[in-house]
This record gives sequence, structure tokens and C-alpha cells, in this order.
Amino acid sequence: MAILSGAIVRRVERHSSSVEQCFEVGLLLGIAAYWLPTVLFLILPIWGYLIYRNLFKMRSFVATFVGLAAVAIWIAVLAFFLPESFHFSPFTVHLSLWIPTSAIVFAWLGTTIVRQILRVR
Repeated sequence: MAILSGAIVRRVERHSSSVEQCFEVGLLLGIAAYWLPTVLFLILPIWGYLIYRNLFKMRSFVATFVGLAAVAIWIAVLAFFLPESFHFSPFTVHLSLWIPTSAIVFAWLGTTIVRQILRVR
């Protein structure tokens, strides 16, 4: 989900709106955060990438949180109606799983920025 979120954001064309893509990223990271809550920290590099490309607006910021809120509402509703099958994992249980996820995402982000800089030259 994390790499798919990065791929969605990377396809945003210059001089266009990134609101729809930020909503999709919020949805995907919200779904992934059910199992690995630290995935939510990936929003910061994605916003940084959009700021770097001058595609980040206040509407993109809000759209990300609307996507996260949509997932949170659905999980809360399902947990209310099916309490046996939905349990919320503590934040620190899966903290060690963040290491390979962050390594892959930061490597992808670094290569994307370097490729962009080399294309500009």
C-alpha cells in the first residue's frame, strides 16, 4: 500500500490539482494503518514531495485527512456491528515493522527526487 501510494502521487502532472490523489493516498494509508499504524508517518514524505513539486495546496491537505477519516469511520462502524472480528492493535506492537517499510519508501523517494533533478539539467 505504501509503494502504491507513492506511485499514485508520482503520477500527478505538473500544473494540475493533487486533491484526488491525496484522497486516494489517505484511503490507502488509512487501510494499511489498521494493521501497521506507523504507516501514517508516510504522509509526511508524500506531502514533502508534493511541496517540492509545487503541487501541494490546502485542499490536498484536507483531502488526505478526509480519506483517513473515511476509513476510520468505516472501521468504527464495522467494529460496532461486528465487535468480535475487529480489534484495534496497540501502536507499539508493530513498531519494528516500520523499519523495512521506511527503508523502501525513503529509497524510492530519494531516487525519484534524484531522477527529477537530473531531468531538469
